[in-house]
Amino acid sequence: MAGAQASQPSAQATGEKTGQAPAPATAGQTGQPPFPTAGGQESGPPAASSEQYKFEPSEIEKKPYHIGGFAEVRPVLDGLNKGGALYRTNFYNQHEPGSLGEFNSRVQMDGSLQKGIVSLFARGNFSANDNVQGWSKIGTLYEGYLNLKPSDSWSFDAGQKTFKWGKGYAWNPAAFIDRPKDPTDPDLALEGYWAASGQYLKSFQGPLKTFSFQTVFLPVLYNVYDHTSLNSDFAGAQGSQANTSGTNPLATTDQYNVAARSYFLLYDTDIDLTFLAGQTKTPRYGMDFSRNIGPNLEVHGEASLIENFQRNWVDQNGAPHTSTYDAFNYLLGVRYLSTTLTTYILEWYRNSTGLTKDQMQDFFSFVNTGYNTYTSTGKSTQIARASSLTSGNYGKNSPMQDYFYLRVSQDEPFGVLYWTPAISSVINLNDGSFQVIPELTCTRLTNWEFRFRTYMLVGGRDEEFGNKQNDYRLELRIRRFF
Repeated sequence: MAGAQASQPSAQATGEKTGQAPAPATAGQTGQPPFPTAGGQESGPPAASSEQYKFEPSEIEKKPYHIGGFAEVRPVLDGLNKGGALYRTNFYNQHEPGSLGEFNSRVQMDGSLQKGIVSLFARGNFSANDNVQGWSKIGTLYEGYLNLKPSDSWSFDAGQKTFKWGKGYAWNPAAFIDRPKDPTDPDLALEGYWAASGQYLKSFQGPLKTFSFQTVFLPVLYNVYDHTSLNSDFAGAQGSQANTSGTNPLATTDQYNVAARSYFLLYDTDIDLTFLAGQTKTPRYGMDFSRNIGPNLEVHGEASLIENFQRNWVDQNGAPHTSTYDAFNYLLGVRYLSTTLTTYILEWYRNSTGLTKDQMQDFFSFVNTGYNTYTSTGKSTQIARASSLTSGNYGKNSPMQDYFYLRVSQDEPFGVLYWTPAISSVINLNDGSFQVIPELTCTRLTNWEFRFRTYMLVGGRDEEFGNKQNDYRLELRIRRFF
């Protein structure tokens, strides 16, 4: 991210090359010693004459440009859960076998160019995928913005940008202007929103070491040019906060929003205060923190208050219901690195904007009734309506209220170089269902990464993970970095 910005928090997911958890905070981020890394103490080069080491200035000067990225292929085998509600809403009028194959490929590139106080940054993704619906190709600009940095303290951005607010690894309830992460793969790059922002950064001596203040102007514009829109999905069901509802999410008039973040490095603790107000979403206020407790343990948390949040759901007969209230969401997490280089990440997420257990079970009953009606009479009205609801609250990654996340990864176990096994799990604390994701990553070849994953979902017929589209998934991801 170009420009002078506050150091990213220690729990922020920023890795893009592996499925591993990103490194914890460094000394420059929190004032605490960084977590230890493999290799023990540093050792200098062997003694040699000054004639042996000569460097040309061009070899060590920072280049004004950068181009990088990766190419990826990702074959997938899905084991379908034919009794699940989401399978029935997706395939009620199709006759699918017990498993489906997919072939996914993409190229992701990023580049930057700097000239004086001006810099440009762009990240884009082009994918070509083959699944049950046939071949599809799509190009997406994740980020593309201009940065102006007139001094060490001031920085201004304009364009499409991912702001990466929040300290959580799997969820970020205080990240009001970022898209929600996929908790099964939180390190994936996300598409940003079009915005203009400015930031002031100041360093101090004493308990308060760093302070920054960032303001963001984020418009939602319709019919910008030839019926195209700008940030229209910020107002819709796929907005930046799970289960959000704006003051008028179906409006097609232009809307304007302002967000702000204050950052403090206070007593070796990263603290953020966040805010969002405008015409698209109801006002919301957030805070987060991160602190290293010694060299091996980091704790973090987030909280947010959303005023006049509107929750929509249907009962088992399909009748719509709405409730409006102030929603308080929060997350608490820890990250621990053992002396054997085993990393543990644990997070508890309270999503007060989510659906209750009874509301989710009513939806499952509504789906099953509609599916049975369709199979017995051919009438698809009810099941088709249920299918449309999965694009909103019911189809989100974390649609309910209480979740627990666990990830354990071991760097090069038993001295086996270049191999990293890991296991992740997302547990729904409301109904007890869960999914487990073991994986194995290999980086033996320079600039190559091979990752094999298995997704296993466990739950009953009235529980979230027992009603997903799949029972299991096998996935091989091969990346070549350049």
